[in-house]
Amino acid sequence: MQDPRYFDRDLSWLSFNYRVLMEAQDPTLPLYERIKFLAIYSSNMGEFFRVRVGYMQSLIKIKQKNPTKLKFDPDRVLELIFQEVHRQQGIYRSTFLQQIIPELHKHRVQLVLGEPEEEIHQNYIKQFFEEEVKAYLHPELLQKEKIKTFLREGALYLAVRLRAKPPGYEEMSYIELRRKLAKKKNEYAVIQIPTHYFPRFVELPKIGDDYFYMFLDDVIKSNLSKIFPGYEVLCCHSLKLNRNADLLIEDEFSGDLVEKIKKSLKKRRIGIPARFLYDQDMPRSMVKYLRETFQIRKREEMSGGTYHSLKDLFGFPNPIGPSLERMPTPPVRNKVLDGYNNIFEPIRERNRLLHYPYESYDYTIGFLNQAAADPKVTEIYATQYRVASNSGIVAALVRAAQNGKKVTVFVEIKARFDESSNLDSARDMREAGVKTVYSIPGLKVHAKVALVLRQEAEGERGYAFLSTGNFNEKTARLYTDYGMFTSENGIISELKELFKHLQDQSYEPKPFKNILVAQFNMRKVLYDRINMEIERAKRGELGGIFIKVNNLEDKRMIEKLYEASQAGVRIRMIVRGICCLRPGIEGLSENIHVIRIVDQFLEHPRIVTFLNGGDYEVFMGSADLMKRNLSRRIEVFFPVKHPEDRDRVILDMETQWSDNVKACRLDANITNHRIQNDFPPCRSQHVIYERAVKDSQESVEI
Repeated sequence: MQDPRYFDRDLSWLSFNYRVLMEAQDPTLPLYERIKFLAIYSSNMGEFFRVRVGYMQSLIKIKQKNPTKLKFDPDRVLELIFQEVHRQQGIYRSTFLQQIIPELHKHRVQLVLGEPEEEIHQNYIKQFFEEEVKAYLHPELLQKEKIKTFLREGALYLAVRLRAKPPGYEEMSYIELRRKLAKKKNEYAVIQIPTHYFPRFVELPKIGDDYFYMFLDDVIKSNLSKIFPGYEVLCCHSLKLNRNADLLIEDEFSGDLVEKIKKSLKKRRIGIPARFLYDQDMPRSMVKYLRETFQIRKREEMSGGTYHSLKDLFGFPNPIGPSLERMPTPPVRNKVLDGYNNIFEPIRERNRLLHYPYESYDYTIGFLNQAAADPKVTEIYATQYRVASNSGIVAALVRAAQNGKKVTVFVEIKARFDESSNLDSARDMREAGVKTVYSIPGLKVHAKVALVLRQEAEGERGYAFLSTGNFNEKTARLYTDYGMFTSENGIISELKELFKHLQDQSYEPKPFKNILVAQFNMRKVLYDRINMEIERAKRGELGGIFIKVNNLEDKRMIEKLYEASQAGVRIRMIVRGICCLRPGIEGLSENIHVIRIVDQFLEHPRIVTFLNGGDYEVFMGSADLMKRNLSRRIEVFFPVKHPEDRDRVILDMETQWSDNVKACRLDANITNHRIQNDFPPCRSQHVIYERAVKDSQESVEI
């Protein structure tokens, strides 16, 4: 039975995804921004079923073999998940059909659903089908228990119910043909929609000032008689299968992880079914036939709309132009860093904190590019979790190795859905002379740190970059994150110790005192700071904790926060995604308040601040407050000590706490409540960006 002190992790995530859907419903947003949020919601949901629902179904198998092993009932959790998903899917459909499509029509963009009415369009899709699409279709007649047809993970299919026409049907009267057809058995076929060859949305000829598009699905449906000559098409409906994508290797402690991952990646494509999604108008007899044919259990079936995989809305054409999209927010330059030809000079003076995507990520790539070219640099160390395709980060590391630097990169090959690209980039680096170190068995390395060692007049000096986000210049334009450059001796020496440990796990690093490292001191330091706030509150002083994370799930941490709340500590939290803590419960968490912000950029920083009697302590880094981050990964938090940087972070968080446009308050059931108050509108991402623009324009002394 679920412990009532904690909210279910997966239902909490569904609450977050619903918050994404709320953005698609917001009429104040530009139309194509709303369409983007529909695509994000659909993409998120597909991954949720591949990972979390697939995992839950694995737990059901464990429960069946050993009923006492699990502390909760995965069957009941799955039932609640499917109920909530079904509820949200209904809202999703109505948002798309009743809000988005009419708004498109108002702007002369017509999305044709089903058969087009205009003759010019009918003729166009007939020709387009014959000349382009038909060659890429490979219909398969289903023969239950004889020939097993394989459904690819995430691919779109049309399922067709047919009846074979009798020989000589061309000469028969309509009545005779109907009589003979009535004696025929129904047959079934599937056709994969070739979205890997064609755009999902087909442009039709323009009429007047109106632009027309239709789903590739409907182009094929309109031409089924050409695909199945000699058959009567009775009905046609869409379907999709999500498969379990969990590689189940995160806790492997032995063997060659690279080979295991390579083998598991092949298995991912043929994983067990997690969700059989079908058109809600599909007849039940047809659903049953398909489910039995593809050997899918009833609990994995789910009805949906006419069109699946609406993540393809990311590519929905915009013939009107920027007026229907959000205004661009180009990242600003940092005038201090721009005042130096050599980036190491301002870092040597003091720590430098940047806030992405409000500020340019060029400085991060420039830091490594300068290190690669600088003859004084001897060694570079870095972690890699998720890098961009054609990564400028990887290119800089390769160039450094080619220039004779000693370059060591720790590559986490267990980064879900990036395993293959990480293996590829590791191979490229290794071929260029970079020493690549692969995953630690039983652990994920999720820290985002880079260390550069440079020979200077006074001897070796280290320079580091520590971040809340990945070394990824593409996501740095989409996610909010902080990054800090430092040459602080205490941090540099401890990063050296960390990289020694990453290369050789038998090496016991010296105690960490300046940075917080999961597996070593992170949990203890955070508990100690919470305890200090508890003691202050018990003495009648003001105790305060302000946290911003993507996810909060670790029960030990939640218990500690409950303890602080009961002692009178004021706790504010900005939790974007999973939140298993239940705020506002009398006697348990009445002093804990939680908000969630979903806006133009994905909120990604992990920050923990303590009031500390008015002298704020600020830590930030790579770790969410989840059991996996605090107990099963290598994570790094770093202190923000410089008063100007610390005050800036606190101001950013206070601005977000004041958000009454894109923030929602979470209640004890993790339901999203729009914040309504009498204060002037505050959209925190806009305020922070405007502040960054203003700061970049003000003159500074170097």
